[in-house]
Amino acid sequence: MEGDCLSCMKYLMFLFNFFIFLGGACLLGLGIWVIVDPTGFREIVAANPLLFTGAYIMLAMGAMLFLLGFLGCCGAIRENKCLLLFFFMFILLIFLAELSAAILAFIFRENLTREFFTKELKKHYQRNNDTDVFSATWNSVMITFACCGVNGPEDFEAIPHLPYSSLEKATATPEACCQRELQSREGMFVNKEACLSGNERFQNRQ
Repeated sequence: MEGDCLSCMKYLMFLFNFFIFLGGACLLGLGIWVIVDPTGFREIVAANPLLFTGAYIMLAMGAMLFLLGFLGCCGAIRENKCLLLFFFMFILLIFLAELSAAILAFIFRENLTREFFTKELKKHYQRNNDTDVFSATWNSVMITFACCGVNGPEDFEAIPHLPYSSLEKATATPEACCQRELQSREGMFVNKEACLSGNERFQNRQ
């Protein structure tokens, strides 16, 4: 009976750590994606040094969870005391890191809100000015993810229409918020004229 119980615990620990291993791999991949910056997302995060540092923290945590899951899996399946000792040491380090992150998140909570990103967008965004890195980045992100601003097209109402097309004089919605058949810069607009004229049916509203 005791042997069966220990064997069950061993395989449960292996399964649990396998999910930690997968979670760490996903977090590591997400961190690398932000750092490599395929759509200019890093430029938006870079507007706040705290968030930019957070991307590296996410990368480090992903690597740590990846290693933790690996040690836990190997230690459980092989019943290796040395690997299990390293596993529990990593558990302690992660607990301390999470505690520190929670304290920092509480202290700097105002910088992690929708209001902060909305304020940054209204302050720096220059619509179709692709020579401006911040604006070009926002446009790339909105086109790629079929979204519009932080809360929706209303975020752009206070932003000057410069530069603008003749159609954009009638609406606050930038061209990047218009629906496309394919979500990329090369994708054809579903109905650009109707979008810029304020027809919500042809705008990305999320």
